[in-house]
Amino acid sequence: MYKSQSLTLLILLSTVSAQTKSSKRGLVYVPSPKHPLDDRLWDSSTSDLTWYYNYGSQPSPAFSNNSNFQFVPMLWGAPSSNSDTTFLDDVTSLIKGGTNISYVLTFNEPDGGDNGGSNVDAQTAAETWIREVEPLKKLGVKLGAPAVTGAPTGFNWLQNFFTHCAGNCSADFIPVHWYGNFEGLASHVGQVNGTYQNMTMWVTEYALDHATLEESQSFYNQSSQFFDRIE
Repeated sequence: MYKSQSLTLLILLSTVSAQTKSSKRGLVYVPSPKHPLDDRLWDSSTSDLTWYYNYGSQPSPAFSNNSNFQFVPMLWGAPSSNSDTTFLDDVTSLIKGGTNISYVLTFNEPDGGDNGGSNVDAQTAAETWIREVEPLKKLGVKLGAPAVTGAPTGFNWLQNFFTHCAGNCSADFIPVHWYGNFEGLASHVGQVNGTYQNMTMWVTEYALDHATLEESQSFYNQSSQFFDRIE
């Protein structure tokens, strides 16, 4: 899902000033030529962000010269050809060119086709992962599991994905998406942690949807404190 994430992080920046940068804090953001001044907010001296992704396999030009703002490539969906290796080639080329690529993300909300979901079936995703993602392990890249929705369909899809992988998809961490109130977020994080106990968790999209600015600010403050308390 694309909506609300920039708002959440804009709120973050309105409350920080000259903070120590945190490896936990990242950004999902697609720069727009219509708002070039926004780009400067994210890697300014008052930002505590250290990494970003843009749903694609290539760094955003607005941040390409900032070595302190690490790019995390994403394989958003599955290519139409079952022999396509564009993502693998792009990431390999970045690494060989000197770009620090330590992590990759995969399959944005494959269990959903609305609001940015990639709508990929589990078998196709597994076959694509084995071809385009798993080889990056040999280059020292840590691999993010598919970023499913926070709906019950997400758990079912992810279970089917790993079944189709048949042990050939060695994910290092699991991304989490949540759109809803804090209680739901905390419950969902606990459920994911209980299901995938040996995997690090990344919350790569979250927001209190259909909320006022004040409600969003309160939600961010509560959730960020919660995230900082857990490993």
